[in-house]
Amino acid sequence: MNTLKTWPEAAPRLIAVAAGRSPADTVIRQGKWVNVQSREVLDGYDIAIAEGRFAAIAPDLSDAIGPDTQVIEANGRFMLPGLIDGHMHIESGMLTPAEFAAAVIPHGTTTMFTDPHEIANVLGLAGVRMMHDEALMQPVSIFTQMPSCAPSAPGLETTGFEISAEDVTEAMTWPGIIGLGEMMNFPGVIAGDPKMLAEIAATQDARKTVGGHYASPDKGAPFRAYLAGGPADDHEGTREEDAIARVRNGMRSMMRLGSAWYDVKTQITAVTEKGLDPRNFILCTDDCHSGTLVDEGHMNRVYRHAVACGCPPLVALQMCTVNTATHFGLERELGSIAPGRRADVILSSDLVTLPVETVIARGRIVAENGRLLAECPHYDWPESARQTVHLGKHLTAADFAIAAPEGANTVTAKVIGVVENQAPTKALTAELAVADGLAQPDAAKDIAQIALVERHRGTGGVVNGFVSGFGYTGRMAIGSTVAHDSHHMIVVGTDRDSMAAAANRLGEMGGGITVWKDGAEIAAVPLPIAGLMSDDPAAEVAARASRMVAAMAECGCTLNNAYMQHSLLALVVIPEIRISDLGLVDVTRFELTDLFE
Repeated sequence: MNTLKTWPEAAPRLIAVAAGRSPADTVIRQGKWVNVQSREVLDGYDIAIAEGRFAAIAPDLSDAIGPDTQVIEANGRFMLPGLIDGHMHIESGMLTPAEFAAAVIPHGTTTMFTDPHEIANVLGLAGVRMMHDEALMQPVSIFTQMPSCAPSAPGLETTGFEISAEDVTEAMTWPGIIGLGEMMNFPGVIAGDPKMLAEIAATQDARKTVGGHYASPDKGAPFRAYLAGGPADDHEGTREEDAIARVRNGMRSMMRLGSAWYDVKTQITAVTEKGLDPRNFILCTDDCHSGTLVDEGHMNRVYRHAVACGCPPLVALQMCTVNTATHFGLERELGSIAPGRRADVILSSDLVTLPVETVIARGRIVAENGRLLAECPHYDWPESARQTVHLGKHLTAADFAIAAPEGANTVTAKVIGVVENQAPTKALTAELAVADGLAQPDAAKDIAQIALVERHRGTGGVVNGFVSGFGYTGRMAIGSTVAHDSHHMIVVGTDRDSMAAAANRLGEMGGGITVWKDGAEIAAVPLPIAGLMSDDPAAEVAARASRMVAAMAECGCTLNNAYMQHSLLALVVIPEIRISDLGLVDVTRFELTDLFE
């Protein structure tokens, strides 16, 4: 575990350094102090660091330099706090916490608030503990939110494990648990479900933060009921009015820019045009896959995007530093360059484009000019975490056949409609042909088949349906064991033989992603840990993921970050229509629905 002295433990030394009685461990000299507490830039300042924390910031701290003090010359560069991601799921990066940290540290991310509800659905509380323990081993701060909803929608899906109120109570005693993960079962909260309220109560009794998830445009009685239930933030807003409604009611509005969700531009106008108090707004990723992390960045990417959307740089910086720390009750611990806080600093020559030139975490240089300089230790993942794909049988094309009503020449089918760059789907209908008694996909209408294959208990179960929006053509299939949130297996294809081949390949591989075209596999991303993550280096995983994205394009797909859309097709808590191991789900009504009208 990467230990850090608490403020009380470090206080005598910090005071001595600040008073000039003791040399600092590190002094950063003569830079521009970017002060997110006062929202100003102060030129010509030094920063003294001791015990991994800031001891003092002043125009001249030469008296804190001793013979063993490390001196870092800022040379007039901006000295700003390390960046904080307020909401994300490490598993969505296809990486373990160690490799995720290794990927984002060079981008200036020094703190993350993570909700490992992906692994909770596969391995339960034991999986959450594994994620929590590896997170605490890292040279940066990774706080864990205890997952709240596994399953996310009881009665509409079956998970590998279920999280109970007792599990939440136990987790609140763990050292790295900062609060409750996003309360996705918003209908349960609205209905006063005792289990959901018990989880919220256990979190509040521990004086920790309850994460929110209200995926509905309805701002009437359901929204009011959810607010009264206690969630303190929400990242599901997509419109300016969503952000405004949340902050007016005492929530923090978390605006996300991930690999597939572009919800900052449409909401940040609540600050830039409507003039709302920016301290109630937080930037986050939710989520970035490995390719985005390696090629484009992490929170530095979100910050640059917010600035490009018209947000003043210092305001945008507050949204990914001190605002987030304050929200989680850690304003005195991190999020700003101020005495006593963890010494997380970025040195950069420009505040708009934010080149991340030097990254310091807990007083140590951990990256320079894009190169990682710190060790990110790995947890010893057990075999139980690596053997999680249980199909129960060898699948064939017959498992993916969709029988039409007897005697029908055509059918009117409900179709999941993918919406580019957004999490919600559209509930569509289409008239489809019937051949040999089976309803057929229709490439001309951009309608492919989708299947949800049970993979936790080996039941051999397959639920079939239709999906539109990917643009697939020819004989193809893509299968993935990343299938938010229950993480069974999603297979989308135009050809039943290819779909069976993809599903069986994932069983052999132990989880991951596979793309098939014309009867052969053309790309694969092995994810052996829980069928969700790889402990290979991020660059290697990103290269495989990049090949996977290219393979999807070779199959006709033109969507931006289509794989993220694919992985969410079973997320039965975001409207309008999804698929689960129990059937097709109408998420506007939270009930199972028939495939054919």
